[in-house]
Amino acid sequence: GLFTSFPHSDCHLSSSKQDWLPWSLLLLSLMCDTGAFYVPGVAPINFHQNDPVEIKAVKLTSSRTQLPYEYYSLPFCQPSKITYKAENLGEVLRGDRIVNTPFQVLMNSEKKCEVLCSQSNKPVTLTVEQSRLVAERISEDYYVHLIADNLPVATRLELYSNRDGDDKKKEKDVQFEHGYRLGFTDVNKIYLHNHLSFILYYHREDLEEDQEHTYRVVRFEVIPQSIRLEDLKTDEKSSCTLPEGTNSSPQEIDPTKENQLYFTYSVHWEESDIKWASRWDTYLTMSDVQIHWFSIINSVVVVFFLSGILSMIIIRTLRKDIANYNKEDDIEDTMEESGWKLVHGDVFRPPQYPMILSSLLGSGIQLFCMILIVIFVAMLGMLSPSSRGALMTTACFLFMFMGVFGGFSAGRLYRTLKGHRWKKGAFCTATLYPGVVFGICFVLNCFIWGKHSSGAVPFPTMVALLCMWFGISLPLVYLGYYFGFRKQPYDNPVRTNQIPRQIPEQRWYMNRFVGILMAGILPFGAMFIELFFIFSAIWENQFYYLFGFLFLVFIILVVSCSQISIVMVYFQLCAELHHEISEKVGGHPVGHGRLALSVSALFSPLLMPQLDIVEFIPSLLYFGYTALMVLSFWLLTGTIGFYAAYMFVRKIYAAVKID
Repeated sequence: GLFTSFPHSDCHLSSSKQDWLPWSLLLLSLMCDTGAFYVPGVAPINFHQNDPVEIKAVKLTSSRTQLPYEYYSLPFCQPSKITYKAENLGEVLRGDRIVNTPFQVLMNSEKKCEVLCSQSNKPVTLTVEQSRLVAERISEDYYVHLIADNLPVATRLELYSNRDGDDKKKEKDVQFEHGYRLGFTDVNKIYLHNHLSFILYYHREDLEEDQEHTYRVVRFEVIPQSIRLEDLKTDEKSSCTLPEGTNSSPQEIDPTKENQLYFTYSVHWEESDIKWASRWDTYLTMSDVQIHWFSIINSVVVVFFLSGILSMIIIRTLRKDIANYNKEDDIEDTMEESGWKLVHGDVFRPPQYPMILSSLLGSGIQLFCMILIVIFVAMLGMLSPSSRGALMTTACFLFMFMGVFGGFSAGRLYRTLKGHRWKKGAFCTATLYPGVVFGICFVLNCFIWGKHSSGAVPFPTMVALLCMWFGISLPLVYLGYYFGFRKQPYDNPVRTNQIPRQIPEQRWYMNRFVGILMAGILPFGAMFIELFFIFSAIWENQFYYLFGFLFLVFIILVVSCSQISIVMVYFQLCAELHHEISEKVGGHPVGHGRLALSVSALFSPLLMPQLDIVEFIPSLLYFGYTALMVLSFWLLTGTIGFYAAYMFVRKIYAAVKID
């Protein structure tokens, strides 16, 4: 219950007639479902009988092409004046272009059949060019997304789960699909859904006796139909009559010639028991919550397994080692020293490129803080899907503001690694990772622009993002770096020798790539189920809202990454691989490659056939965005692993007496 009670609805908090609570009680009120406020932007709208309910279009999407288009990129009927809604950063980046439509819907008022944009009853004529475009979009499996009172439209799918083989016991399994299909293909012919039956559900609000009833929209469904021009009868008042029964043919779109058709719609209202606060539940019904619990139990087992190895190693072996090293006997001189004490003079040798290392780790800290805060806030239900684009906007701004922490940790580390050019280091921290991300996104954006998709980030937004980067993030990173560089560097418990030690001959399993794979598999195993859900939500335009589970999985990921890097470092120290360590404590790929490899290797082939991606640009987008996610994961897990290993190495060398 805990994990699903918060994020479900626009906000579970119902408005009671309390006085304004002071800000100190704000969080408390969120936790206890008592608060006297709604999440910004999602207060309920009350309608009276026959009030207009505006229906807006969001975009057209397809999981096959991954390219969203705006609604009027196809020749739909247009209102006399087209107005676009002002959008937040997240909506623009997602490709939403919310625009008004000519559908006239009145609260609790039925419409049998109405014709759209027909001047004196003439059907709409699509030119050859338009027909070809519509046919192409239908064959690419495009869906149309509309909203009424901020609720997205859904198509009801009734699946019969016939378990007993007995017809009487057929159970209807109702699922909802986001949006409605633009059309369908049948035996190489293409048909367009030109009649929409809207079914809207309202909840009647209880009021005092003398007041008029008010209604709230709680569900928005559509049944799309394809009806041939000849089967529709229309009159002068632009109303129409639908054909009786099943004897009508669908409206075919022939891409080689002009097509004539009517766009029609009908409206039906039904009363519903669903409260306004839980109206999003239908859209967020999970197919299977058990699998998430299964994944978490699976992850916890992995973590316990690691902890077991760790405690065995650390408590038994280390204590024995330290006791042996610290025995002040004469035997010590005659005994040949071996193991991790031998490399004490080489472990803390600064790596070859201290600036790049500290910059990457600074960005890793920045990412870590952002992800932690975003998941936590989303878990409290403040970033529910009803406030469109909020998650992305929050993530962008948080990443900018977390520059202070990134800069501070990078500056302190750079000082520890004997770096001197702090200004250059700060610039490197502020631009290295964001620069790579911006570069990849810019290249992908150019391809999307070429396709005239609404998924392309408009030029003004790009300029705004650049201003945020150089106006907010860069100065904050400099500020943090300045204070971090001035702070006392981390003190290493042992001095570094002038001349590096010889490295003994190694076994095959101490090879770097074997180490990377070993270190990557366990944390990956701990979270791959949750990753699968997130990836499906991103690529298939679904809502992802199980942030309670995600928060747990994130904690498990942090723990397992720290543990595995400590284990790997211990093995390498015992094998006297000090160059690996000084770089790994200097952040060598052993720590970093962990999730990156496994995520990309496993997911790219897994999802490609599922998504049906075949063309060049969709494949490019798929691999480009996956590469970005992998890069971010690499930074995040590498940073966690680095700090865990560094603290471990400092602890164990502080415990032994070294002459």
